[in-house]
Amino acid sequence: MRNYIFKRILLIPLTLLGILFINFLIIQLAPGGPVEHTLAQYRGMNVDGKAQFSSAAQMHMESSATKYQGSQGVPEELIKELEKQFGFDKPAHVRFWKMLKDYAVFDFGKSFYQDKTVRQLIVERMPVSVSLGLWSTLIIYLIAVPLGIRKAVRDGEAFDIWTSFAVIIGSAIPVFLFAVFLIVFFAGGTYLQWFPLRGLTSDNWEQLSLAGKVIDYFHHITLPVLAMVIGGFASLTMLTKNSFLDEINKPYVLTARSKGLSEHQVLYGHVFRNAMLIVIAGFPSLLIKMLFTGSLLIEVIFSLNGLGLLGYEAIMTRDYPVIFGTLYIFALLGLLLKLISDITYSLVDPRINFEKND
Repeated sequence: MRNYIFKRILLIPLTLLGILFINFLIIQLAPGGPVEHTLAQYRGMNVDGKAQFSSAAQMHMESSATKYQGSQGVPEELIKELEKQFGFDKPAHVRFWKMLKDYAVFDFGKSFYQDKTVRQLIVERMPVSVSLGLWSTLIIYLIAVPLGIRKAVRDGEAFDIWTSFAVIIGSAIPVFLFAVFLIVFFAGGTYLQWFPLRGLTSDNWEQLSLAGKVIDYFHHITLPVLAMVIGGFASLTMLTKNSFLDEINKPYVLTARSKGLSEHQVLYGHVFRNAMLIVIAGFPSLLIKMLFTGSLLIEVIFSLNGLGLLGYEAIMTRDYPVIFGTLYIFALLGLLLKLISDITYSLVDPRINFEKND
């Protein structure tokens, strides 16, 4: 197992290189960019400034052929200054090589539009996303795994039928609708005002005692986490149920029962170890989903400044350093979690040996 772990660790830099290269290439081919974004703002600010340039200067600017959309009527000197500011005055391969060298030491550069480094922005936003992701994933597993096992054991009975109704609702309704529902009923939207509407902590959080800070934190995070749990437990519940049903119907279970073992011994001594493998395999993807894609709308609805919202804002404004910085962090985190998942495989079932497959 040590050789397998060592090989996987060596593959992480190569995988990150491939991810960064593909996305860097896509960014170069995609229309729009920080220069075009700034030019659009510039032209918007000067819509009414028709008399600020002479006619001769205006003709010169319009005759300047550039590669940027919306550059007509903009001084060529300004375009060159923007290219230098955003680093586009250098060839693509030079920019990519510099990015790789900087990323090797976790230097992600500075945001185009915020007076902060990307690392500062990530550090500031990380606690929000980690809080949402970890609590949501933990609670989802604590609910979905026991529920899925129970549904498998009592397959076709009344318990399985009425819980399936709740699972169907959880899988059919989008997460953001649950979030809006919780706000309307419990955050002062229309009815009750039991929970705060925005933020992860109160304005006076620094003045609170330790116990007060803990209470205030859970008071703020309850509704966002609840919305993510309701929207995420359905698929894991059905995955657990189907995995256990598949194992329960295998011949080795009949053999174990014929030897006089109790249902509890059969279920947790034999079935559990095999059935949980596929559930464990889904942990990294679920955690990444909760950290980024799953929490994006929740962060917007509850005004939580997390990494999901940071990445979304960066894409909308073409803030390339933030886009690539968050992409690098999530890719690295995903690769590490996948390695942890494989290690957990071996801990759950020692018969699995990944080195034989190398």
